[in-house]
Amino acid sequence: MTDAAQPTTREECVQADRTDELAALRDEFSLPAGVIYLDGNSLGALPRAAAERAAHIVAQEWGTDLIGSWNKHHWFDLPVRIGEKLNRLIGGGDGECVATDTTSVNLFKALSAAVGLQRQDAPQRRVIVSERENFPTDLYIAEGLITMLDHGYRLRLIDAPEELDAALDDDVAVVLLTQVNYRTGHLWDMRETTERIHAAGALAIWDLCHSAGAVPVHVADAGADLAVGCTYKYLNGGPGSPAFIWVANRHLPRATSPLTGWWGHARPFDMADAYTPAQGGRRFLVGTQPILSMATMEVGVDLHLRVDQEALRRKSLALTSLFIRLVETRLAGHPLTLITPRDEHHRGSHVSFQHPEGFAVMKALIAQGVIGDYREPEVLRFGIAPLYIGYADVWDAVETLRRVLDDELWRAPDFQLRGAVT
Repeated sequence: MTDAAQPTTREECVQADRTDELAALRDEFSLPAGVIYLDGNSLGALPRAAAERAAHIVAQEWGTDLIGSWNKHHWFDLPVRIGEKLNRLIGGGDGECVATDTTSVNLFKALSAAVGLQRQDAPQRRVIVSERENFPTDLYIAEGLITMLDHGYRLRLIDAPEELDAALDDDVAVVLLTQVNYRTGHLWDMRETTERIHAAGALAIWDLCHSAGAVPVHVADAGADLAVGCTYKYLNGGPGSPAFIWVANRHLPRATSPLTGWWGHARPFDMADAYTPAQGGRRFLVGTQPILSMATMEVGVDLHLRVDQEALRRKSLALTSLFIRLVETRLAGHPLTLITPRDEHHRGSHVSFQHPEGFAVMKALIAQGVIGDYREPEVLRFGIAPLYIGYADVWDAVETLRRVLDDELWRAPDFQLRGAVT
C-alpha cells in the first residue's frame, strides 16, 4: 500500500481493517481490553490455543501419562518436528533446523561451527565481523568464543551497513549479522549481502530474531550458511520459549557443535561412553528439552504456517508506513527523530523514533494503554505484529502519543523511575 492509498482519517483506518485479508487472525490471540500492544517485537501476544495446549500437556501428558509421554506423545521428537516447521517458515531444507536452547546458546554453537569449518578450509582467516549496532548478546557471545580460541582471533565491528565491503578482507572467517536491526529496524538484503560475504571468502551467519514471523525469510535461496533465531517475538511462542538453529545441508556433514550433549548423539539411549554426532540438524541438540514451553511454542509456529508470508509483509509495510506518516504529520512540533529506514526494502516490522525524554515518554504511553518499549539511547520502539495489529490501532496509538507529548504527561515523577527491565 503506497502512501497515497493509505488512510487519512480514523474512519478510513476502520474501513481498512474491515477489508484486511489477515484481520480474522486477530481473534486467535488473547489481547487485554483497552490495550494497543506494540511490543510484539519483544514478546509476542498469547495465542488462545497456547493456553489450551498448556493445560492439556500439564494435566494429561505430564499429570496422567507421566514418563510414558516421551514415547506416547512423542516428546523426544519435538525439537526436530518443530524445527521442520520453522524450516518451512525460514525457507530451509529438510533436516537443517532444530528448535532448542536460547538464541545466545545457539549463536555460540553456530559461530563455533562456522569457525571450525573455516579452520579446515582457510585457517589463516581469524576475524569475525559484525555490527556495533548488533544486539549485545551477539557481540558478547562472539567475544566469549574468541577468548576460548587460539591466539589471533578478533572481532571487527562496522558502524554502518555501507562499511561492510571495506571490512571484508582476506582475514575474515565469519560475518555475523542480524537481518533486522533490533534498535533501528534496518533490514539487510540477505541474498545480496550473503553473495558479497561469500565473494570475500567468508561464511555468513544470520540472526533472525527480528525477522522470522515478521518478514519473509529464504535462507536457502539466499545462500546463507547458518542462522539462529528466537520464537517468543513475532512467532508468539511465549516468554523464554526455545529458539532455533539452522545449518545449510552443504555444511552439516562437517559442521560440529561445541556442546556435544547426549540429545545430539546418534544413539542417545545406547548410553555409549563416547560421542557420535547424529545426522542432520539434530547434532546441534544438547540436553533434555523444555517440553512445556516447546509444546506451547508450537502453537504460534502453526499459526504462522497458515499465513501467506507475502501478505504478512504487505500489511507490515502498510502499517509501519502509516505509523511513520502519522507521527511526522500529527506530531511535527515535537523533537521526534525517525531512525527506522523510510525505504521499504530496508525496513523490518518495527518503527523507532528518538526523543530526548524517550524513557519517560514510553512509560507515560504505557500508562495510557499503548505498550511499546524503550531502548538506549532515547529510542521509542513500536513493534507492528500484522497478525493482531490493525490500522485503527496505529491511528489510536499515534493519537495517544500526541496526547502524552502535547500535555507533557511524561513529566510525572513515576515515569522517571526505572525498573530492572525497560
